[in-house]
Amino acid sequence: MKIGFVSLGCPKNLVDSEVMMGQLVSRGHTLTTRPDEADVLVVNTCSFIDPAKQESVDTILEMAQYKKAGRAKKLVVAGCLVERYRADIRRDIPEVDAVIGTNELERVVEICEGLGDGEGAPAPYLYHHLTPRVLATPDHFAYIKIAEGCDHPCSFCVIPQFRGSFRSRRFESVVAEAAGLFERGVREINLIGQDTTCYGEDLGIRHGLAALLARLAQIETPHRKWIRFLYAYPNRIDQRLLDTIAAHPDLVKYIDVPLQHASAGVLKRMKRGASGEIFLRLLERIRRTIPGVAVRTSLIAGFPGETERDFEELCQFVEAARFDHLGVFSYSDEETSGSYHLDRKVPARTIYNRKRRLLAIQRKVSRARNRQWVGREVEVLVEGPSKETDLLWEARMPTQAPEIDGVILVNDCEGRPPASGEIRRLRISEAHDYDLVGTLLPASEARPPVRPGSLVQILPAAASV
Repeated sequence: MKIGFVSLGCPKNLVDSEVMMGQLVSRGHTLTTRPDEADVLVVNTCSFIDPAKQESVDTILEMAQYKKAGRAKKLVVAGCLVERYRADIRRDIPEVDAVIGTNELERVVEICEGLGDGEGAPAPYLYHHLTPRVLATPDHFAYIKIAEGCDHPCSFCVIPQFRGSFRSRRFESVVAEAAGLFERGVREINLIGQDTTCYGEDLGIRHGLAALLARLAQIETPHRKWIRFLYAYPNRIDQRLLDTIAAHPDLVKYIDVPLQHASAGVLKRMKRGASGEIFLRLLERIRRTIPGVAVRTSLIAGFPGETERDFEELCQFVEAARFDHLGVFSYSDEETSGSYHLDRKVPARTIYNRKRRLLAIQRKVSRARNRQWVGREVEVLVEGPSKETDLLWEARMPTQAPEIDGVILVNDCEGRPPASGEIRRLRISEAHDYDLVGTLLPASEARPPVRPGSLVQILPAAASV
């Protein structure tokens, strides 16, 4: 049976899709990137914010058309949207034949084969290193989910309701999966979870993330490797973790710490605590301990009760913090979140304008930071031909995470032509607001190994199917 997948949302959702695809392939089914050729279509949804919900619904409706115009006999909807709107999906979208929640991934085979309807009683789920998994990322990088769920009480977030309480994967299971990926030729591994800095606490492991990173850095590989972690909680970044990152060359000097805001009043309403002053001291300690580190954060504009004074404080904080990378979300009401019931909602137009101003501030910061790179030589991971033009290639520095940060556009090459997945030196020649331009220098290592077998592609999102 041919199965087509559409995966929406964050890397954590992508890993869920890879696990479901692995279950299906291990049972003898094949995967296709052509929705018109699929016998079963699976849409793995996201519903963290309103735009994600709308994209999920639009994609479900578009895939439903292939039950009429294609050969698809079944449409399965999985993921966070199911956790929030299971009954509504069944009632309002009759083309959907079955649903799979975030703790029901192992049921994907029986559901696609028509042996179940996805209405079981799920238990908290977390895959391990023996779980079949088909990677949907490019050959040279992969994500590893090291934990699931979350225990933080952030008032704007509904993820704990979908994913359950925090639970870590076993230490050696993560190490075994990472070793296997490196052996297959993966050059970069990105550790993910709702909060990676809590890793191991539920297993009684002190400084769990630091210990895990140190152990992963010791894995022997024939080629240079990169290891990074994403989504750190600010008050869980301790000196042991920073010292560990600084001590190991294979741990990229990059920290993604979503701070959400800088006003103490807003942070209190978010049930996160701290303040911009505290965050600036944290950033100073991070940069002092790890020279050359890049820091990424995410902020929310227009949280209920955010006054003009709160927003001005946030703007001043962004100017002072000088983040390497910054993302801004517009606050959106989620009816099951704690913030839904807060008063003093900020008008949508005000939220839009505040988001634009924050991004304008960051654009100036990013432009100034990028100009400092011109003339320098850096290590990069070659991604492949540019998505915009065949005349350029793309590469990333260790300080640029895949798919969320800027890239380096390669417009010239010394020595042999570039190869996707190789780590190579590059000389930066131009700087733009978010991207850089440079020349690849002669290679110092052999071409990257080719994995046995080809990887499966995820179907494109609804807009490009």
